Amino acid sequence: MTTAPLPDRPFDVPAFARQVQEFLTWVHETGSSRRDGAVTGRLLAHLGRSADEETRPPVVARELPPFEQVNLQLALEAWVQAEGRSVEVLGWSVPLHHQSPDLGQLLTGENLPYLRPGVPELVDLPSGPGRTTGVWRTAALLVRDHRGDHVVLVRGPERHQEPTLTVEVAGLPAETAQQVLGELDALRSERNVYRGQVLELRPAMGGFVVDFPVLPRTERADVVLPDAVLERVERHSIGIATQREALRAAGQHLKRGLLLYGPPGTGKTHTTRYVVQHVPGATVLLLSGRSLHLVGTVTQLARDLEPAVVVLEDVDLVAEDRGHQMGPQPVLFELLDAMDGAASDADLLFLLTTNRAEALEHALAARPGRVDVAVEIGLPDDDARRRLLAVYSRGSGLQAGPVDVDAVVAGTEGVTASFIKELVRRTVLEALLEGAPGGAVTGVHLRRALADLLDSTQGVTRALLGVSAEP
Repeated sequence: MTTAPLPDRPFDVPAFARQVQEFLTWVHETGSSRRDGAVTGRLLAHLGRSADEETRPPVVARELPPFEQVNLQLALEAWVQAEGRSVEVLGWSVPLHHQSPDLGQLLTGENLPYLRPGVPELVDLPSGPGRTTGVWRTAALLVRDHRGDHVVLVRGPERHQEPTLTVEVAGLPAETAQQVLGELDALRSERNVYRGQVLELRPAMGGFVVDFPVLPRTERADVVLPDAVLERVERHSIGIATQREALRAAGQHLKRGLLLYGPPGTGKTHTTRYVVQHVPGATVLLLSGRSLHLVGTVTQLARDLEPAVVVLEDVDLVAEDRGHQMGPQPVLFELLDAMDGAASDADLLFLLTTNRAEALEHALAARPGRVDVAVEIGLPDDDARRRLLAVYSRGSGLQAGPVDVDAVVAGTEGVTASFIKELVRRTVLEALLEGAPGGAVTGVHLRRALADLLDSTQGVTRALLGVSAEP
């Protein structure tokens, strides 16, 4: 087989380059035409503009924290209902592995994947205890009102991407567009689903998610502490909240820090639940474990929602966390900086709990004023153990006589509140497994359960219940 000889002339590089350029121009123009007939065309037709650079309407954008997505949705739903305002909501599907374009890209039609118009995709987000709200992931609002024809674009967090939330306005002068954004800000604040709620914050990619936990109702009678201890806790938390206006009038600051410290299982979390449920009108933000790293962002959220209580549980774990750095604990110092950064007249209570006050003492002493009061929640004494037994046996049907109760109180010196709670549960279980007549739970079952917990083989169990030595 023979090969045809190559033409005896040099390759025309400039001509080839021109042909490539013409091909790319054709591809671009064809793609732009196709897009203008879809989403871009719809937007420009509403604005009465073309995609020409000189006549393209300005875009004014505002970045919002991603956790504001549900509040933004409620604000938009109220905003579109204003008298004299008509709104068409436009959505589109984005090809796999493509990000949703911003408003500037949509109006020029440049460098876009093919977008198929449709209804906006809804994402279900928590908006209250046991309640969710469908919010737009991405949507364009084609608005016609007294300001003229304009477009409002909402772009929320996307799957597998760093979370962002953006609102953009096009078709209006910049100052007028900022007025639109200001109206939405006011409506977000007015309809904020977080205000007055108990919020639990959990780390997520690039930020956090907000849950609405339902805390067990805790009344003062449920908190078993010495009277002087409980009164000190109440005075610095609930007391200041009930006198907030009088304190302000007297020129006194409302921001305060309260530290509850003591061995594990003594009732610090239980006391915290009582406090947060009785600070009038407060928004409660719960942080623990990994979420303690969010304290800076959460403090800003608390300022927006004041009066607020920021709960930081087991803060000694943060004191030990040096991240990847040597030297002082950066996360703990971030916490202290956040507490210091809040204005003194802000109605904020920072409620910290720790099992080891010594882990915090040096840092707190080096930055005085962050924590105003430290209260020890110690092991329950005889009277407290008797009261704990009564509290935890409510509704159990326990019928134990004074002799049985006295024996339990005498045999549980040095145990924690958690130990007493587990003792009652095991007592009820003993009666159920025995098949006691009429389901009666008696002092016999109580003593049997106590003997089991005090058995020499149950040392680890006792340690898990906060009992550090043999009672």
